[in-house]
Amino acid sequence: MQNPDVLFFFEGKPEELALYEEFEKKVLEELGQIKIKVSKTQISFANRHNFAFVSFLPVRKAKDRPAHYLTVSFGLEYQEPSQRIDAAVEPYPNRWTHHVMIAGTEEIDEELLFWIRKAAAFSERKRK
Repeated sequence: MQNPDVLFFFEGKPEELALYEEFEKKVLEELGQIKIKVSKTQISFANRHNFAFVSFLPVRKAKDRPAHYLTVSFGLEYQEPSQRIDAAVEPYPNRWTHHVMIAGTEEIDEELLFWIRKAAAFSERKRK
């Protein structure tokens, strides 16, 4: 049974919910037991610390955004050089936040999951 907070987060957005469900399923298959927290603006994935987020952050200009999408954000200790990454910022030294907009389940692929695994490992290494 789906988490009611997740259903509320995606209310009126069935295409985005389907994308999220596939993303969550694959992340759980990759990482096992992690914490998932739904807030008003995002869903966070955490081990010791938050390492990935799902939101509707509009990281592309309106004309370049698909009709239905999710933005997956994750933190790494370096800037990942990839055309798939829509934006990357360094809010703290050696802590880069990357944003990737996904519009189809085929985009929840090995490359994205590799970055999520790296983000989870980076999160585990951070000090409390």
